[in-house]
Amino acid sequence: MREFYRWEMGYPFSAPMPNEELGSWLTQREQLWETLEEEPFIPIEIDGCLVDPFNTELINRSLVPKGYVYSGGLGRQATPHFFLGQLQKQIDTQGFKVLIAADECARDLTAPPAMTLDKTIFLRRESLQRMIWEKVQEWQWNKPENAMARALSFYDFDGDPDAALEQLTEHELHATVLHEIGEIMAGESLDDYWGVMLVSLPRSKAELMARAVRDHLADALSTLPKLLFEEDVASLHFYMANLTGMRKELFPSLIEAYERVVQHGNFRALEPLLERSQAHWLAVAKRMLTLHQQYESRCPPYLEALMETSRL
Repeated sequence: MREFYRWEMGYPFSAPMPNEELGSWLTQREQLWETLEEEPFIPIEIDGCLVDPFNTELINRSLVPKGYVYSGGLGRQATPHFFLGQLQKQIDTQGFKVLIAADECARDLTAPPAMTLDKTIFLRRESLQRMIWEKVQEWQWNKPENAMARALSFYDFDGDPDAALEQLTEHELHATVLHEIGEIMAGESLDDYWGVMLVSLPRSKAELMARAVRDHLADALSTLPKLLFEEDVASLHFYMANLTGMRKELFPSLIEAYERVVQHGNFRALEPLLERSQAHWLAVAKRMLTLHQQYESRCPPYLEALMETSRL
């Protein structure tokens, strides 16, 4: 909520929050949301037509030529997400369309840096930068000698933190696109039933596991092989710094391999593990789909049991 307030009021990242004003705003905002949370979504009027708010493709046909980009879809825990931003640039890569939004005009509380719809990737630069800043601040509390320290050593956060943040954000745009391309590739291997399964697992440990498996598959297909090929050491360290939670729990061998890389300085040593991981995570994901088709609403315990024996 503090970061949502920072965005709405336009405070720079380094500015302290006015606690009294923040408290009043928080109370008013929660009261407003209470009046809206049971209301249905309403159509968006654009060019004189009423459009379903989840019809992102149709809405963007009107907005992109005007220099804006919109996205409406479902995120984690089947939560609806929307944003509207100024279109910074549009690029085509590997058969995918990438729409990069700069300043955001409207957004909801959670702001994922990137999303994918069919073969279109929505990249939110402002949200990515905010996420990076939060992680940098967290590291700066104690400044441990870890993967984040190695990643940040490529940027001058001590001398010019604002410029360093801009440089780090710009650099990580590429890795973010690579992950989303991996998501699309993973989707092509798993078919549309994966989304059906996720929607049926809201707010459960099984959902977290399924999303972690999908992330690992995406990164094994696209992100990590490409970063290794490009010898992008800064992004590889940053990737490992952000390997947390369920993703870290399910892939302990990657943590071990990274520690060996740090000792010997050769990221190429990861390649055999990554090649093996592609087949592993694809097989696990397909097994999860089979269990869901078999047990449907009763499948979460079976998915959790599967993952207990499917760590890599």
